[in-house]
Amino acid sequence: MSPLTLFGYIFLGILVQVVLFSALAIVRHMKAYQFLQRFLSGLGIRPPEESPLDTLKDVSGFTDTGSGPGSWKGLRDFRVSSKVFEDKDKNICSFCLSPFDGGALANYQPGQFLTFQLDIPGKGGDGSLVRCYSLSDGPGGDSYRVSIKRVPPPTDRPELPPGLSSNHFHDHIQKGDVLKVRAPSGHFFLERGSSPVVLIGGGIGITPMLSMLSDTLNNNSNREIWLFYGVRNSAEHAMKRHIEELAKEHDNFHLRVCYSAPKQWDKKGVDYQHKGRVDINLLRLSLPFRVYDFYICGPRPMLESIVPGLEDWGVPDQHIHYEAFGPASINRRARKQEASGEEFTVTFAKSGVTAMWDGSEDTLLDFAESNGVEIASGCRAGGCGSCQTEISEGEVAYTQSPDFDPEPGACLPCVSRPKKNLVVEA
Repeated sequence: MSPLTLFGYIFLGILVQVVLFSALAIVRHMKAYQFLQRFLSGLGIRPPEESPLDTLKDVSGFTDTGSGPGSWKGLRDFRVSSKVFEDKDKNICSFCLSPFDGGALANYQPGQFLTFQLDIPGKGGDGSLVRCYSLSDGPGGDSYRVSIKRVPPPTDRPELPPGLSSNHFHDHIQKGDVLKVRAPSGHFFLERGSSPVVLIGGGIGITPMLSMLSDTLNNNSNREIWLFYGVRNSAEHAMKRHIEELAKEHDNFHLRVCYSAPKQWDKKGVDYQHKGRVDINLLRLSLPFRVYDFYICGPRPMLESIVPGLEDWGVPDQHIHYEAFGPASINRRARKQEASGEEFTVTFAKSGVTAMWDGSEDTLLDFAESNGVEIASGCRAGGCGSCQTEISEGEVAYTQSPDFDPEPGACLPCVSRPKKNLVVEA
C-alpha cells in the first residue's frame, strides 16, 4: 500500500467520524431544547424564544400552487358538483367544486383558500366581486370544498345590508352552476411534521382547521392533534357528527367543543365539553406539558385573547400561527420590539389622512384601518388583489411574497409595509 493510499484511508476515517459526531450533536441539541421548553413551561417560566437550529424545519410536502400538475394562472371555470348545509340553522353551506374542463386539480396546503370572482346582478360597477373562502377539506381529493357562512346584517346596525357574497352563494349558487376561481393560495397552513399541534377555531374559523385535521388524519399520521372549537350552541355547530366520528376513530385526535350560550336542550358532555369561550385557561387546563404548534382562526376578540395569552404562557413566537376573518390586526410583542426607530409619514390621499407609521402594525392595511381609512380587502394574505392600491410617492416592502401580482406603481397593503415616507391613493 502506497503512502498516498494510506493517507487517503486515514483522511476518510476522520471525515466519517466528524460527520457522525456532528449529527449526534445536532440530535442531542434538539432533544435538549425540547426538554428545556417543556421543563421551563411547566414552571411557568418563558423558555428561550428560539433554538439556533430552528432553521432546520421540515418543509417537505410544501407545494407551490403556481406550478406543477393541475396548476393554473388567473381564473379557471369550476362547476358546483354538490351543495350541502352543515348546521341545524342552515347558515353554513358547503360547495364542492370540480374543474369544468375535466383537468387535474392543483395541490394545496391544508389551511389555504380559494379566490372567487363573482358576477352579482344589481351590484354597482361591472357587477363583479372578489372574495376568498378557506378550503374545508384535506388535499388529495377529486374536488375542492369551501364551507360558507351566511353573514346577516350587524346586530347593532340592522339597517345595514347582509354579507353580499355569502348570501349570493346561499341564495343563488346551485348544483351545476359554473364559478370563476383562482388557484389555492395563502400563507396560513399546517406545516408537515410530527410535533403535537393544537387547532383553535371560532365560528366559521373552523373551516381551515377542518382542512388541517383531515390532512393529518388521512395521512395515517400518529401526530398528536387537538381541536378546540367554539360556537354559541348546537344550532351553529358545523359538521358535528363528522367531527365526532373522527374523534372516535382516532386515538391521537382530542376534541374539545365550547358553547358560549347553549340552548336548554344542549347536553354538556354530549353536545359540548365546556360552557364558555375557548380561552387560555381552558388550554392550560386541558393540554399536557408539551411543545405545541398552535394554529388559530377566528374573530378579533378570540385572537386578542388567545394570542397574547399564549405569549404570556411562554409559547415561543414561531409556534403561534393565526388567521382572522374581517379586520383583526393583532400587535404581536415581537413586532413591537422590531418597531423601535422605524418612523415614516403615511398619507392616504383620497381620505385626507396623514399619520405617523412607527412599525407597530403588522401591515399597511392594518395601519389604514386603525386610522379610520377603509381599503377594500378580501384574503388579507396577498392572494386576491382586492386591496390593490396605487402608490403616488414612496416605496413599500412585502412581509411575504404575494401570490397576486400587483400592477406597476401599485401595492397590496395587506402584505406590505412602508420603507420610507409614503403617499397612497386610498
